[in-house]
Amino acid sequence: MKILALETSAKAVSAAVAEDGKILCCGYQDTGLTHSRTLMPIVEGILKNTELTVSQMDAIAVAVGPGSFTGIRIGVAAAKGLAFAADKPTVGVSTLAAMARNVAFADGLIVCAMDARRSQIYNALFSARDGVLTRLTPDRAISLEEVAAEVTATGASQITLVGDGAALCQAHFQHAGIPCRLAPPHLVMQNASSVALEALELARAGGLQSAQSLQPAYLRPPHAVKLKDRM
Repeated sequence: MKILALETSAKAVSAAVAEDGKILCCGYQDTGLTHSRTLMPIVEGILKNTELTVSQMDAIAVAVGPGSFTGIRIGVAAAKGLAFAADKPTVGVSTLAAMARNVAFADGLIVCAMDARRSQIYNALFSARDGVLTRLTPDRAISLEEVAAEVTATGASQITLVGDGAALCQAHFQHAGIPCRLAPPHLVMQNASSVALEALELARAGGLQSAQSLQPAYLRPPHAVKLKDRM
């Protein structure tokens, strides 16, 4: 199964092509340029380098959130457009589940963290054993204090932190006396390769959907919506 995957949920942007769980090609950029400017050139580049086209993909996958509202909108819109044009199904992937796949080899507790601001992180907990992930919590916006209490309650001795909020989480855990480790530098951030791997598992479990039904998963309403509701 060939999958074109997109990741735009945070500052960096990436795209990857995978076939049956093997990453054929990927592109990653973290230069501060907007995703609307960088995403499609990356997609075009990896397709050219693999001599593949969107019409040869079996599905278009994208990280649907949580994460940056603007970034997620760009990624979901791009995935919808590519899927509509080629008449392909899509796979909406949790940003947190995808980043857990970065460190699925690290047995123990995996703490996925993205800085959600307002004294919270976007978070989910997973356990990893022999490369197999088991989700322990849903995706949620939660305080560092609450996550620390949950992690302590698990009694886990091996704790790996991953995501663009991992350093923030590590600082809080260390202050609270919770031993933990950051994912290796090349694996700590979100990337489309892991989106592709998570998408394959979802597709095999019947998680394909139409481009029309693909929607972002913000967890919290955009700030502009909140302001509108107060008026």
